Amino acid sequence: MSSSAGTKRACDACHRRKVRCNGSHPCHNCTQASLACTFNKPPQKKGPKGSRAKVISELRKTQDHELHRPSSSHRDAVDLFDAPLGSPTAARTPGLLTAEMIDTSITCFFEYLYPTMPILDQARMEQAVLEQHSSIEAYCLLSAFCAFVMLQPWLNASSPDRPRASPVQRVFVQSLRLVEETVRVWNSYDHKDNPTLADILIAFFLSAAYFGLEKANAAWIHLREAMTLAQLLGMHDESTYVRTDLDGPIRRRLFWLLYVSERGFALHKHRPLTLRATIDYPVVGEEMDNESTAVRGLICLCNLFRIIDDTFSRVWNTARSECSAVWLANLQRQLNEALPEDLKCMDSQEADLRISQQWLRIVVWQMSTASGCLSSASPDVFMSFTYPIEVSKEVVSVTTRLPRQSMEVHGIGLIEKLFDIACTLIDVMSCVPIDTATFEVGPRDYLSHFLNLISTLRRGESRYVPLLQNKIRDTLPTMAAEFALTITSVSLDRTLIHEESSMSSDSSPYNSPPLVSAMTRFPGSSLASFPPVIAPIHLVPLSDAIGPVSYHHRIFGTDYRA
Repeated sequence: MSSSAGTKRACDACHRRKVRCNGSHPCHNCTQASLACTFNKPPQKKGPKGSRAKVISELRKTQDHELHRPSSSHRDAVDLFDAPLGSPTAARTPGLLTAEMIDTSITCFFEYLYPTMPILDQARMEQAVLEQHSSIEAYCLLSAFCAFVMLQPWLNASSPDRPRASPVQRVFVQSLRLVEETVRVWNSYDHKDNPTLADILIAFFLSAAYFGLEKANAAWIHLREAMTLAQLLGMHDESTYVRTDLDGPIRRRLFWLLYVSERGFALHKHRPLTLRATIDYPVVGEEMDNESTAVRGLICLCNLFRIIDDTFSRVWNTARSECSAVWLANLQRQLNEALPEDLKCMDSQEADLRISQQWLRIVVWQMSTASGCLSSASPDVFMSFTYPIEVSKEVVSVTTRLPRQSMEVHGIGLIEKLFDIACTLIDVMSCVPIDTATFEVGPRDYLSHFLNLISTLRRGESRYVPLLQNKIRDTLPTMAAEFALTITSVSLDRTLIHEESSMSSDSSPYNSPPLVSAMTRFPGSSLASFPPVIAPIHLVPLSDAIGPVSYHHRIFGTDYRA
């Protein structure tokens, strides 16, 4: 597209640099800065301000990249966005993926999610923004990325892309539309025979978005697709990582994130494993910057999940009677040694690592239970019937010390881990005598803390607290009244908090709502906990929850997520 002299529209480079364009072709600014003067981008709303010198450098780099772009037969991981528009099925839905949505998602990702997902960089996303109107890959990466990020709970209702009325349902619909758009446009060209790193990222974010939308089967399909594309690119082969590969660090981190994601999903849904630990860990820089901290946390997470090998998967999925007490005890010791006492990481990373560690301890304990390897006479506490009480104590210690935002950033995945631990604690409480005469903190207090904590995490109060209440009512009927909680009152209090934070002069679309007084106590609890509790429970029918919930394993009694 060209523009004649006198047009009131700024060229692409002047629009990006936010400087006045004289309308000539080429314009004066582009001539002075040695930039190509183009009018390819449609008019958009202004984005966040930034350094003009940096923008000029980025534009030169992008245009030079376009000039020297290799042919499609020589695509590699560095050439991210190489799929041009062509097929009618690649037509985009007007107004679906907005500039504000993209800016908000990118800002929130690097502020909140990057510490646990160090698989993107600012330059890559800025390049995608520049090329989204001419490249299918760039457009699909942005749409899948936004579909995933907008589901995160710390984006409050004041965000322009998250309407205040019925925010959960509205956001679900908007995210699902973006997911469906991504799948339709992405499938309009053949990305399977000649995949790029962008294709793997698209499949991964589609999987993450489907998981947030509670579509487990679709999430698994796209996760497997991401792993298959990664194998096609040789990301499982150490010899493919060469020093001249500019995307090598990102590819390596993405491989290990897929490795961990597959194992977490496989445990929950009894799925087989595909990836093996066949390459080295990412390199951690000596600087204590955000990138080095994020990579260090990813390596710790990999250390935790490396216990889940083919033997573990086979025992967990099919033949639990084949495992021995020695093997199970060794797994617990490996989990104990997987994380250092001083993690030297961010709060959000520590929340994920510590809670995942305790959840895996419960998983191994469940295997010990099913295999008949527990004993009250065992010298190892993790081989005793009461071990989930000790695990619950550790979880309470961690979650009391860390800010709620550090847990809420992980969304439904972390809530499910807390739910699994709480369910196991309830089962143990039904089988082990509990001394109610002592004033010491014990299992009842831990259970109260779980209920309060889950009720303060987005989508926890409407889904998992009612399920825990049902389990308490059926498994511990004499304690049901003691652990009464009004889901409606908690939801109302959270709505008021959102409205107050939205009206605050300090509020922004990226802030989590403030915590309620930490000294509010759950009835029957001696532990300080989060939400106000003022009335008895009104049990919510499971059919009223948002979609189905599946439970990966039950120990005793009824499966409360089937």
